[in-house]
Amino acid sequence: MSARIIDGKAIAARLRAELAARVAAIQARGTTPGLAVVIVGDDPASKVYVRGKARACEDLGMHSQVHALPADTSQAHLIAFVRRLNEDDRIHGILVQLPLPGALDSRAVIESIAPGKDVDGFHYQNVGSLVAGEAAAFYPCTPAGVMKMLAHEGVAIEGAHAVVVGRSTIVGKPMALLLLNAGATVTICHSKTRDLGAMTRQADILVAAVGRARLIVADMVKPGAVVIDVGVNRMADGKLAGDVDFASVAEVAAMITPVPGGVGPMTIAMLLANTVSAAERAAPRVSSVQAGN
Repeated sequence: MSARIIDGKAIAARLRAELAARVAAIQARGTTPGLAVVIVGDDPASKVYVRGKARACEDLGMHSQVHALPADTSQAHLIAFVRRLNEDDRIHGILVQLPLPGALDSRAVIESIAPGKDVDGFHYQNVGSLVAGEAAAFYPCTPAGVMKMLAHEGVAIEGAHAVVVGRSTIVGKPMALLLLNAGATVTICHSKTRDLGAMTRQADILVAAVGRARLIVADMVKPGAVVIDVGVNRMADGKLAGDVDFASVAEVAAMITPVPGGVGPMTIAMLLANTVSAAERAAPRVSSVQAGN
């Protein structure tokens, strides 16, 4: 293996330590950062994610609420519930766990979250700011986490050719926009891209976020590229695999993220960071030095 492994767990741990200091500073001013997570229905994977987010909050001394609503919750009731959380001064961040049961309109629910509490970064106002190249209240957690990782590793983004494989609104599109805003030349690939390998071989920075296990293999990667694997795929043997064939690509790339232990820990860390930032805005007496800015 020639590639240096980008240790997402270690980077996330460092960020959490910084956040703990910021939480303590906010608490000294009489405010405890609060995150409310709303889950509708009984999706097992969603329950695991929600428990992990609540535990991460508590580890930092933050206030955490988990609201589990039945699968037959109506659209009107869910939106009314979210709007009550908007008015709750104890809550600085609101996350509605996706996917929602099929009868519910996810977009309408997300738009009911106050943009300043939309710590997932999915509200149209936050998305619009990202598209315009302006500072958003919050950026989506996974792409923002990738940008933190690249910065931590000293990866030069300005002038680089970045290729993003995947066009989802949660990862692919915002990832491409964040890279573009940072000065990269960006190519977006997806399931309809002809000769995917011809595109990915041009990448100085390659981000795989398409949800197909081990899609990216060694001969699709430019020697010396930085490879970020966002994919998490459950294999038949129960093990996790990314969108990148780690063993072969690690022989070609300069840097690579593993699965698990790469991007995943950064996603939750950025959710915490967004919530802490929201609390800092609600407690204006916290100075920029205390806030770590």
